[in-house]
Amino acid sequence: MRQTTRQPGPASASPPHDSVPPWPVGQRPPPPSAWLAMPSGRAEEQLALDEALLEEAHAGLLTTPVVRTWMAEEPTVVVGSSSRIDEEVDREACRAAGVRIVRRPSGGLTVVLGPGCVMWSLIAPLPAGPPPPIDRLHAGVLEPLAEALSATGRPVVRRGLSDLALATADGDRKISGNALRVRRGGLLYHGTLLDAFDLELITRVLRHPPREPGYRAGRPHGAFLVNLAVGPAAIETAVRQAFAADSQRQHWPVDRVAALVRDRYADTAWTERFD
Repeated sequence: MRQTTRQPGPASASPPHDSVPPWPVGQRPPPPSAWLAMPSGRAEEQLALDEALLEEAHAGLLTTPVVRTWMAEEPTVVVGSSSRIDEEVDREACRAAGVRIVRRPSGGLTVVLGPGCVMWSLIAPLPAGPPPPIDRLHAGVLEPLAEALSATGRPVVRRGLSDLALATADGDRKISGNALRVRRGGLLYHGTLLDAFDLELITRVLRHPPREPGYRAGRPHGAFLVNLAVGPAAIETAVRQAFAADSQRQHWPVDRVAALVRDRYADTAWTERFD
Protein backbone atom coordinates (compact mmCIF):
# COMPACT_ATOMS: atom_id res chain seq x y z
CA MET A 1 0.00 0.00 0.00
CA ARG A 2 1.64 3.21 -1.09
CA GLN A 3 0.77 6.74 -0.13
CA THR A 4 -1.29 8.67 -2.65
CA THR A 5 -1.04 12.45 -2.96
CA ARG A 6 -3.74 14.70 -4.30
CA GLN A 7 -4.10 18.43 -4.40
CA PRO A 8 -5.55 19.67 -1.11
CA GLY A 9 -9.04 21.04 -1.01
CA PRO A 10 -10.20 23.98 1.09
CA ALA A 11 -9.29 23.96 4.76
CA SER A 12 -11.76 22.14 6.96
CA ALA A 13 -12.66 23.44 10.39
CA SER A 14 -12.92 21.03 13.30
CA PRO A 15 -16.51 20.06 14.15
CA PRO A 16 -18.07 21.65 17.21
CA HIS A 17 -17.46 19.68 20.41
CA ASP A 18 -21.12 18.77 20.82
CA SER A 19 -21.77 17.76 17.21
CA VAL A 20 -18.98 15.35 16.35
CA PRO A 21 -20.27 11.96 15.23
CA PRO A 22 -22.72 10.65 16.01
CA TRP A 23 -24.21 13.96 15.00
CA PRO A 24 -27.98 14.40 15.26
CA VAL A 25 -29.74 12.46 12.53
CA GLY A 26 -30.76 14.76 9.72
CA GLN A 27 -28.33 17.53 10.67
CA ARG A 28 -27.42 19.44 7.51
CA PRO A 29 -24.72 20.10 6.79
CA PRO A 30 -22.94 17.37 8.79
CA PRO A 31 -19.67 18.25 10.51
CA PRO A 32 -16.90 18.54 7.89
CA SER A 33 -14.60 15.58 7.34
CA ALA A 34 -11.31 15.02 5.53
CA TRP A 35 -11.06 12.56 2.65
CA LEU A 36 -8.11 10.14 2.66
CA ALA A 37 -7.44 8.79 -0.82
CA MET A 38 -5.82 5.37 -0.69
CA PRO A 39 -5.07 2.73 -3.34
CA SER A 40 -6.44 -0.78 -3.15
CA GLY A 41 -4.39 -3.21 -1.10
CA ARG A 42 -4.46 -6.29 1.06
CA ALA A 43 -7.16 -6.32 3.71
CA GLU A 44 -4.58 -6.59 6.50
CA GLU A 45 -3.04 -3.23 5.57
CA GLN A 46 -6.40 -1.52 5.27
CA LEU A 47 -7.65 -2.81 8.62
CA ALA A 48 -4.38 -1.73 10.21
CA LEU A 49 -4.85 1.77 8.78
CA ASP A 50 -8.33 2.02 10.30
CA GLU A 51 -6.94 1.04 13.70
CA ALA A 52 -3.96 3.40 13.41
CA LEU A 53 -6.31 6.32 12.73
CA LEU A 54 -8.48 5.29 15.69
CA GLU A 55 -5.34 5.37 17.84
CA GLU A 56 -4.79 8.96 16.70
CA ALA A 57 -8.30 9.84 17.88
CA HIS A 58 -7.74 8.04 21.18
CA ALA A 59 -4.55 10.04 21.71
CA GLY A 60 -6.33 13.34 20.99
CA LEU A 61 -4.41 13.86 17.74
CA LEU A 62 -7.38 13.61 15.38
CA THR A 63 -9.48 16.78 15.37
CA THR A 64 -11.36 16.29 12.07
CA PRO A 65 -13.14 13.06 11.07
CA VAL A 66 -11.41 11.04 8.35
CA VAL A 67 -13.43 9.27 5.66
CA ARG A 68 -12.20 6.87 3.01
CA THR A 69 -13.16 4.03 0.69
CA TRP A 70 -11.05 1.12 -0.47
CA MET A 71 -11.27 -2.27 -2.15
CA ALA A 72 -9.40 -5.44 -1.27
CA GLU A 73 -7.20 -6.80 -4.05
CA GLU A 74 -8.38 -10.37 -3.57
CA PRO A 75 -11.33 -12.15 -1.95
CA THR A 76 -10.84 -12.25 1.83
CA VAL A 77 -12.99 -13.42 4.73
CA VAL A 78 -12.94 -10.90 7.59
CA VAL A 79 -14.23 -12.09 10.96
CA GLY A 80 -15.32 -9.83 13.81
CA SER A 81 -13.04 -9.13 16.74
CA SER A 82 -14.82 -11.69 18.93
CA SER A 83 -16.07 -14.10 16.28
CA ARG A 84 -15.37 -17.82 16.45
CA ILE A 85 -14.22 -18.74 12.97
CA ASP A 86 -15.64 -22.26 12.80
CA GLU A 87 -19.06 -21.02 13.86
CA GLU A 88 -19.31 -18.56 10.97
CA VAL A 89 -16.87 -19.72 8.28
CA ASP A 90 -16.41 -22.89 6.23
CA ARG A 91 -12.63 -23.24 6.42
CA GLU A 92 -12.47 -26.07 3.90
CA ALA A 93 -14.42 -24.02 1.36
CA CYS A 94 -12.05 -21.11 1.95
CA ARG A 95 -9.03 -23.34 1.34
CA ALA A 96 -10.58 -24.73 -1.84
CA ALA A 97 -11.32 -21.22 -3.13
CA GLY A 98 -7.95 -19.78 -2.05
CA VAL A 99 -9.66 -17.26 0.26
CA ARG A 100 -7.68 -16.03 3.26
CA ILE A 101 -9.20 -15.38 6.69
CA VAL A 102 -8.27 -12.29 8.73
CA ARG A 103 -9.68 -10.66 11.87
CA ARG A 104 -10.73 -7.02 12.20
CA PRO A 105 -10.62 -4.76 15.30
CA SER A 106 -14.39 -4.14 15.41
CA GLY A 107 -17.30 -6.33 16.44
CA GLY A 108 -20.07 -7.90 14.42
CA LEU A 109 -20.29 -10.97 12.22
CA THR A 110 -18.12 -12.21 9.38
CA VAL A 111 -18.07 -10.59 5.92
CA VAL A 112 -16.42 -11.44 2.62
CA LEU A 113 -14.71 -8.74 0.63
CA GLY A 114 -12.67 -8.35 -2.53
CA PRO A 115 -13.06 -6.91 -6.03
CA GLY A 116 -16.58 -5.60 -6.48
CA CYS A 117 -17.09 -4.86 -2.76
CA VAL A 118 -16.39 -1.24 -1.82
CA MET A 119 -15.24 -0.82 1.77
CA TRP A 120 -15.78 2.46 3.58
CA SER A 121 -14.44 3.83 6.86
CA LEU A 122 -15.19 6.78 9.13
CA ILE A 123 -12.77 7.55 11.96
CA ALA A 124 -13.91 10.43 14.15
CA PRO A 125 -13.03 12.17 17.42
CA LEU A 126 -15.54 11.88 20.24
CA PRO A 127 -15.99 14.33 23.11
CA ALA A 128 -14.96 13.43 26.64
CA GLY A 129 -17.39 11.46 28.76
CA PRO A 130 -19.50 8.36 28.19
CA PRO A 131 -20.11 7.51 24.52
CA PRO A 132 -23.62 8.01 23.12
CA PRO A 133 -26.03 5.06 23.03
CA ILE A 134 -25.13 2.44 20.43
CA ASP A 135 -28.33 2.94 18.44
CA ARG A 136 -27.61 6.65 18.15
CA LEU A 137 -24.11 5.86 16.92
CA HIS A 138 -25.48 3.59 14.20
CA ALA A 139 -28.31 5.93 13.22
CA GLY A 140 -26.11 9.02 13.15
CA VAL A 141 -23.73 7.37 10.69
CA LEU A 142 -25.94 5.11 8.58
CA GLU A 143 -28.96 7.33 7.95
CA PRO A 144 -26.97 10.08 6.18
CA LEU A 145 -25.18 7.38 4.17
CA ALA A 146 -28.46 5.72 3.16
CA GLU A 147 -29.80 9.09 2.04
CA ALA A 148 -26.69 9.82 -0.04
CA LEU A 149 -26.73 6.37 -1.65
CA SER A 150 -30.43 6.73 -2.46
CA ALA A 151 -29.52 9.82 -4.49
CA THR A 152 -27.90 7.43 -7.00
CA GLY A 153 -31.41 6.28 -7.91
CA ARG A 154 -31.38 3.10 -5.83
CA PRO A 155 -33.77 2.96 -2.80
CA VAL A 156 -31.38 2.35 0.11
CA VAL A 157 -32.74 2.04 3.64
CA ARG A 158 -31.29 1.30 7.06
CA ARG A 159 -32.43 -2.04 8.42
CA GLY A 160 -31.70 -3.91 11.63
CA LEU A 161 -29.14 -2.28 13.88
CA SER A 162 -26.28 -1.77 11.43
CA ASP A 163 -27.30 -2.87 7.92
CA LEU A 164 -28.13 -0.99 4.76
CA ALA A 165 -30.55 -2.69 2.40
CA LEU A 166 -31.99 -2.21 -1.06
CA ALA A 167 -35.77 -2.13 -1.25
CA THR A 168 -36.74 -4.65 -3.95
CA ALA A 169 -39.86 -6.44 -5.13
CA ASP A 170 -38.61 -9.47 -3.17
CA GLY A 171 -38.30 -7.48 0.06
CA ASP A 172 -35.39 -5.58 1.54
CA ARG A 173 -32.08 -7.20 0.60
CA LYS A 174 -28.79 -6.43 2.30
CA ILE A 175 -26.09 -4.44 0.50
CA SER A 176 -24.02 -3.33 3.50
CA GLY A 177 -22.95 -4.75 6.84
CA ASN A 178 -21.22 -2.41 9.27
CA ALA A 179 -19.34 -2.54 12.54
CA LEU A 180 -17.92 -0.09 15.03
CA ARG A 181 -15.30 0.21 17.72
CA VAL A 182 -15.38 2.95 20.34
CA ARG A 183 -12.38 4.02 22.37
CA ARG A 184 -12.02 6.96 24.72
CA GLY A 185 -11.86 9.97 22.42
CA GLY A 186 -12.58 8.18 19.17
CA LEU A 187 -14.94 6.16 16.98
CA LEU A 188 -14.15 3.73 14.16
CA TYR A 189 -17.13 2.91 11.95
CA HIS A 190 -16.57 0.82 8.84
CA GLY A 191 -18.37 -1.59 6.58
CA THR A 192 -19.04 -3.18 3.23
CA LEU A 193 -20.95 -1.94 0.21
CA LEU A 194 -21.68 -4.77 -2.22
CA ASP A 195 -21.61 -3.30 -5.71
CA ALA A 196 -20.51 -5.94 -8.25
CA PHE A 197 -19.38 -8.72 -5.95
CA ASP A 198 -19.43 -12.48 -6.51
CA LEU A 199 -22.34 -13.24 -4.17
CA GLU A 200 -22.09 -16.97 -4.85
CA LEU A 201 -18.66 -16.92 -3.18
CA ILE A 202 -20.29 -15.72 0.04
CA THR A 203 -22.71 -18.64 -0.13
CA ARG A 204 -19.79 -21.05 -0.46
CA VAL A 205 -17.47 -19.78 2.28
CA LEU A 206 -19.83 -18.48 4.99
CA ARG A 207 -22.18 -20.50 7.14
CA HIS A 208 -25.62 -19.17 8.01
CA PRO A 209 -24.91 -16.58 10.72
CA PRO A 210 -25.44 -17.54 14.38
CA ARG A 211 -27.67 -14.48 14.81
CA GLU A 212 -29.53 -12.32 12.32
CA PRO A 213 -31.74 -9.21 12.11
CA GLY A 214 -35.47 -9.80 11.98
CA TYR A 215 -35.83 -8.59 8.40
CA ARG A 216 -33.61 -11.45 7.19
CA ALA A 217 -36.36 -13.90 8.18
CA GLY A 218 -34.10 -16.93 7.85
CA ARG A 219 -33.25 -16.29 4.18
CA PRO A 220 -30.05 -17.94 2.91
CA HIS A 221 -27.24 -15.71 1.68
CA GLY A 222 -28.31 -16.03 -1.96
CA ALA A 223 -31.83 -14.76 -1.28
CA PHE A 224 -30.77 -12.13 1.23
CA LEU A 225 -27.81 -10.32 -0.37
CA VAL A 226 -27.81 -8.15 -3.49
CA ASN A 227 -25.38 -5.86 -5.30
CA LEU A 228 -26.03 -2.11 -5.38
CA ALA A 229 -24.70 -1.95 -8.97
CA VAL A 230 -23.98 1.77 -9.26
CA GLY A 231 -20.19 1.63 -9.60
CA PRO A 232 -17.32 2.56 -7.24
CA ALA A 233 -17.21 6.19 -8.39
CA ALA A 234 -20.86 6.78 -7.49
CA ILE A 235 -20.35 5.07 -4.13
CA GLU A 236 -17.30 7.21 -3.35
CA THR A 237 -19.25 10.35 -4.21
CA ALA A 238 -22.11 9.27 -1.94
CA VAL A 239 -19.77 8.51 0.98
CA ARG A 240 -18.07 11.88 0.60
CA GLN A 241 -21.41 13.69 0.45
CA ALA A 242 -22.82 11.84 3.48
CA PHE A 243 -19.96 13.03 5.69
CA ALA A 244 -19.08 16.34 4.02
CA ALA A 245 -15.59 15.10 3.14
CA ASP A 246 -14.62 18.18 1.14
CA SER A 247 -11.03 18.60 2.28
CA GLN A 248 -8.11 16.23 1.68
CA ARG A 249 -5.89 14.50 4.21
CA GLN A 250 -2.44 14.14 2.66
CA HIS A 251 -0.71 11.75 5.07
CA TRP A 252 -1.26 8.51 6.93
CA PRO A 253 0.70 6.74 9.70
CA VAL A 254 2.89 4.52 7.52
CA ASP A 255 5.14 3.14 10.26
CA ARG A 256 2.28 2.38 12.65
CA VAL A 257 0.35 0.59 9.92
CA ALA A 258 3.38 -1.59 9.14
CA ALA A 259 3.77 -2.45 12.82
CA LEU A 260 0.10 -3.36 13.21
CA VAL A 261 0.23 -5.59 10.13
CA ARG A 262 3.34 -7.36 11.43
CA ASP A 263 2.23 -7.75 15.04
CA ARG A 264 -1.50 -8.32 14.59
CA TYR A 265 -3.25 -8.53 11.24
CA ALA A 266 -0.76 -10.85 9.54
CA ASP A 267 -0.27 -12.88 12.73
CA THR A 268 -2.06 -16.22 12.81
CA ALA A 269 -2.24 -16.04 16.61
CA TRP A 270 -4.43 -12.91 16.34
CA THR A 271 -6.68 -14.41 13.68
CA GLU A 272 -7.10 -17.72 15.52
CA ARG A 273 -7.30 -16.31 19.05
CA PHE A 274 -10.77 -17.73 19.80
CA ASP A 275 -10.40 -21.04 17.95
